Amino acid sequence: MFLTRVFGRRLFSTARSEASAAGAAGTVWTAHNPLEEFFEADRNPEDEKPVVYGRSWKASELRLKSWDDLHKLWYVLLKEKNMLMTQRQMLHAQNLRFPNPERLPKVRKSMCRIKHVLTERAIEDPDPRRTAEMKRMINAL
Repeated sequence: MFLTRVFGRRLFSTARSEASAAGAAGTVWTAHNPLEEFFEADRNPEDEKPVVYGRSWKASELRLKSWDDLHKLWYVLLKEKNMLMTQRQMLHAQNLRFPNPERLPKVRKSMCRIKHVLTERAIEDPDPRRTAEMKRMINAL
């Protein structure tokens, strides 16, 4: 609870006050706090339209992606998973309901499918040493 207060309120309010002070001085300066990436952008709960989230990635779609694209997508999904788990834990500590709990399984499913596609590619590689090396790397994810 204390950390939530410190990181959730004081840290973000400091960044906002610095940004408003810089805006008042006439220069455009945006403060970027790396901890903000662990929290979802605030939305007005009184909005009439419910927010619709996407689906998980299909393995057939992932098979079309390059190694670099899968690598980037893995870290985007990892960041999303960390953000959702942080939000869930923070809301749980405040005895509040986690909105859209179906998002976390979609992210996990996509991550598992990426590992599956990478394992398929490792198995298809004709060089057994490279196959073993790729499997070790995939299992470390």
